[in-house]
Amino acid sequence: MTLLNVLVLAFVQGICELLPVSSSAHVIMAEKLMGLDPTSPEMTLLLVMLHTGTMFAVIVYFWSTWRSTYFASAQALRTNGIHLVVATALTGIVGLTLLQAIKHLYAANNPAFEIEHLFGNPQIMAAGLAVTGLLILYSAFGNTRKGDTGGPLTVRSAGVVGAVQGICLPFRGLSRSGATISTGLALGVARTRAEAFSFALAVVLTPAVIVKEGYRFLKTPLASSAASGNVLHLLGPSLLGMVMSFASGLLALRWLSSWLAHERWYLFGVYCLFASVAVFFVG
Repeated sequence: MTLLNVLVLAFVQGICELLPVSSSAHVIMAEKLMGLDPTSPEMTLLLVMLHTGTMFAVIVYFWSTWRSTYFASAQALRTNGIHLVVATALTGIVGLTLLQAIKHLYAANNPAFEIEHLFGNPQIMAAGLAVTGLLILYSAFGNTRKGDTGGPLTVRSAGVVGAVQGICLPFRGLSRSGATISTGLALGVARTRAEAFSFALAVVLTPAVIVKEGYRFLKTPLASSAASGNVLHLLGPSLLGMVMSFASGLLALRWLSSWLAHERWYLFGVYCLFASVAVFFVG
């Protein structure tokens, strides 16, 4: 894996992780086009660093919004805290249930099976992109309100958004941000609230993803050879990739907010449908 490979993947990850177009599908396709193995230990280590970069981009971008809403008062903190706890709990319940169902149906409970084994499947990615596109289009054209005139987030809508996020976890191509923001909009939540809550959930979820991927990397032969300097050799490019994913993540968030505010949200849905067809035939 060259430095150019790292920079390309970091840019793709930073842009697509935070736009509603599925970073995993785009990163996996980019890896394949560059002749890289998406399931290799090197890719696992790099993805840990790239996820870290995009998480910090979300925190930096939304901090002022969260500070003026979530931390505005003790009541606001309590209410929004309940929303996050309910949504995250349902994400875990739905996501883990799906993972077990997939393991049972697809791998006949093979103990060696990991969901990462499905990451390179172009049909699954194409289907996920198509579902994301349809969700975005439904939320865009099914909402007849003009401007950001939706209602507040409730415990019920937070729970539904969290459950939808759980559905996204096992399926590459099914965009987490696209699905959760679209669900919020379809439930009548104001655009800015739906966006801020979706990415607050991401900040809660991402550390768990980083820990999971980090643990997966530690079980690889590459990690066990740390004394030879291989990991340190990879760490430098991965840190550079983290910085690139942070910068491109900020760019992506500004893009997303602008299109939400100017009623161009549907264009992400159109893109996902075209991308679905491309992944299906090219992948």
